[in-house]
Amino acid sequence: MEKWYVAAKKADFDKWAKEFHISPVTARILRNRDLTEESEIQRFLYGKLEDCYSPWLLKDMDKAAEEILKAVREGLHIRVIGDYDVDGICSSYILTKGFQMLGAQVDTAIPHRIHDGYGLNEHLIEEAKREGVGMIVTCDNGIAAAPQIAMANSLGMRVIVTDHHEVPYIIEENGERKEQLPPALAVVDPKRADNTYPFSGICGGVVALKLIQAITEKTGNPGLVNIQEELLEFAALSTVCDVMELKDENRILVKEGVKRIQKGYNEGLKALMEVNDIAPDRLSAYHLGFVLGPCLNATGRLDTAKRALELLQSFTRADAMTAARELKDLNESRKNLTVQGIQRADEYIQEHHMAEDKVMVIYLPEVHESIAGIIAGKVREKYHHPVFILTKGEDGVKGSGRSIEAYHMYDAMTQVKEYFTKYGGHKLAAGLSMREEDIEPLRAALNKKCTLTEDDFIPKVHIDVAMPMGYADDALAGEFALLEPFGTGNPRPLFAQKGLVFQAGFKMGANKTCARFRVKTPEGTTQTVVFFGDLEKLGAFLDEKYGAGSEEALYAGKGNFTLSVVYQVSQNTYKGKTEVQFVMQNYC
Repeated sequence: MEKWYVAAKKADFDKWAKEFHISPVTARILRNRDLTEESEIQRFLYGKLEDCYSPWLLKDMDKAAEEILKAVREGLHIRVIGDYDVDGICSSYILTKGFQMLGAQVDTAIPHRIHDGYGLNEHLIEEAKREGVGMIVTCDNGIAAAPQIAMANSLGMRVIVTDHHEVPYIIEENGERKEQLPPALAVVDPKRADNTYPFSGICGGVVALKLIQAITEKTGNPGLVNIQEELLEFAALSTVCDVMELKDENRILVKEGVKRIQKGYNEGLKALMEVNDIAPDRLSAYHLGFVLGPCLNATGRLDTAKRALELLQSFTRADAMTAARELKDLNESRKNLTVQGIQRADEYIQEHHMAEDKVMVIYLPEVHESIAGIIAGKVREKYHHPVFILTKGEDGVKGSGRSIEAYHMYDAMTQVKEYFTKYGGHKLAAGLSMREEDIEPLRAALNKKCTLTEDDFIPKVHIDVAMPMGYADDALAGEFALLEPFGTGNPRPLFAQKGLVFQAGFKMGANKTCARFRVKTPEGTTQTVVFFGDLEKLGAFLDEKYGAGSEEALYAGKGNFTLSVVYQVSQNTYKGKTEVQFVMQNYC
């Protein structure tokens, strides 16, 4: 069971409410997002694109811009090399489109997940040389590719790295970290220790956008000026799909990017929205992360990510619609494979008594390597442990890791890097390649060095405000729109109330997997609560707490079961009527 915590951060909420024309409840939520200064609140609520940081603050941005413009003037063949996930695809689109506006001779290479693996490799370097490439510009990769970049240098090619992943490092004898930057002409990465950029939490797509913005400022190129609106769409999509925290300038970029997607600057994204029945005026960050993004990701998982790039580069609606339907079908296939993979992971955990491990290392050789990350995320959610899902690839073992807040996955991997032939990532996610015979030694080493405590494995529910449901009227529910976009780093606000009496329930949906309940509040009012969670688990909880048959009684309208509930407040529009909706998230 989770631990519930009610936030108790202090501020002059009435003053904030008066100054920013919000309720004290919203003011409390803002404080819970670690905002303390009035200038921060202004930017959080009403930030504009002008409030984003200058691209020139990124280390080596001046070098990167100058070298690329020099290559264009010299007529060099430039190749953008991206990655096969949404961030890599969008980064590739941004740079390629930008370079095209400069009149560059440019093309794009996206590694094949199975044949090439992540990022630069010798095969891609050799291929570029054979095809007359004079400059390689990486996006969403390259920071950990020092040997490959050295090889490109030796073959007479110039290399620019744009990335956002952790910079590889070694620990020196004095205990200090020493970063190991690749030998490129310029290395633009917000995670560099010598950066002056104020916010390191941007994704590869935003780094790519910043590079194009810098070149636009430097040249004043009309073509570049005209595509800024469209490129913002892809920076927003990258940010959400790469699970960046929606803080600081990321909030502004996503908020403004969603508006541009709604306007339909890109035929491919318009088509993808249409085949998924997303009305432009209803589009939110949720749709980017859980509908559009997975369709683009599916190409890199089950086919080739070049198909997703081709969708985004579609010139006509007919071509875009054909490609969008194919991507949607691929994503449906991916969903089926994922369900099977999650089931197999659960079986493996039971068979190997892995629930006792602090760090779960799960080897599923028969699972398609492209869905390892999704499975790792689902297992992490269920067990609240750091998880690595390993699969059998064409050349050894490949895997993906997903972590919990208390465990820095990239740092932990660096401590045992002798077991990897290749690795990279962030605090909460990582990718790797390794030898099959090293799986058990890796599992043992990770767990031996792990310092997590039992308390770290207990999910924590952070409640913003303990608030009676009756306090949430239409005005308050509508005001919460100011807090959007919601996502990692800026979750939907959570509220809690004790003493709710569940009187009746009704299962909804084609498969009866969600429900609405009639509850009576301690104040004597009746409210409707909806629940999209595990109904089977809720029923078992009621039967255990109040006796066998309690679940059946609730759905028969004969309930009298008192629960404490954590809930979200939203607005639901049905047949033209908008009402406040309470969505139960947790109960006890």
